[in-house]
Amino acid sequence: MSTAAGPVIDVHAHVIVPEVEAVVAGQPGLEQHRALDLRRNGAESAAISGRMVGERIPRLTQVEPRLADMDAAGVDVQVLSPSPSQYHYWADPELAMTIARSANRGVAAVVAEEPARFSGLGLVPLQHPDLCASALDDALGLGLRGVEISSFAPGIELSDARLEPFWARAAATGAIVFLHPFGCSLDERLDRFYLSNTVGQPVENAVALSHLIFAGVLDRHPGLRIIAAHGGGYLPTFLGRSDHAWQVRPEARGCAELPSSYLRRLWFDSLVHTPEALRALVTAVGPDRVVLGSDHPFDMGVVDPVARLVAAGLSDADQYAIRTGNAELLGLAPALTEESA
Repeated sequence: MSTAAGPVIDVHAHVIVPEVEAVVAGQPGLEQHRALDLRRNGAESAAISGRMVGERIPRLTQVEPRLADMDAAGVDVQVLSPSPSQYHYWADPELAMTIARSANRGVAAVVAEEPARFSGLGLVPLQHPDLCASALDDALGLGLRGVEISSFAPGIELSDARLEPFWARAAATGAIVFLHPFGCSLDERLDRFYLSNTVGQPVENAVALSHLIFAGVLDRHPGLRIIAAHGGGYLPTFLGRSDHAWQVRPEARGCAELPSSYLRRLWFDSLVHTPEALRALVTAVGPDRVVLGSDHPFDMGVVDPVARLVAAGLSDADQYAIRTGNAELLGLAPALTEESA
């Protein structure tokens, strides 16, 4: 489907890997994890989300409905990542590696069904930092372009020194690390009105990115390719306060430069829901740091990411960069062979 202008690439689209669900079924810890999820989201939102996901199972597990949605939206390529509900950061080391390997193989199998239309990202067991580099290598060895992680795992912030081997490996290989929160540590304070998502997700993005910035992770690993979902949440357009803290608070000087300068070392998807917000994101980070994202096929995603990009009124050059050029430079376009072209 690619044109001479290049393919339209949606970097934020999800699949459910049935093999992961089979692996965790009946495992000790799963029910406790589900209880925590219920507490964080509240019973009403949990019930609505269950129905929503159930209605979208064909789009989450089958190629043909997904391709139909992509064609309707004018999307040539999706970068597939597992549903964040499949992180399962409660699992012990052995089970966690089984989950990651199952997710990696499941995503790779979907990509193999339509290699001209899909690229893929796998998982790492963030709760076990010593295993993350190995799980990343497993994903890359299957032809995936990197991995998806949440904003934190129990007892593990992204600034944790134990993650240094993972960051080093991701930088050395040029792997994509897609930062997509699941769950919010504010817990019951967000258990009504779907605040767990509408407020919690942007908060988690901002907190996680701040850990990376203030801890100097991006200084130590300048080659990291981190894409933040949901436009990076609240962080990109409200970094003046962080810059001020860096100037006046000694404990906020863990990074070498002003926090706002690190926006130029990160990438952000376009899923911010309004033209005004997208324009503000592009102004804050630069048009070369934004990539197209839809969150397909979930209800908090959008069915028309290309149309929303057009509605923002950006220049033709900026629109091209966001829908095609930036993702191509990140290596997220399919590597087509003669057979698949």
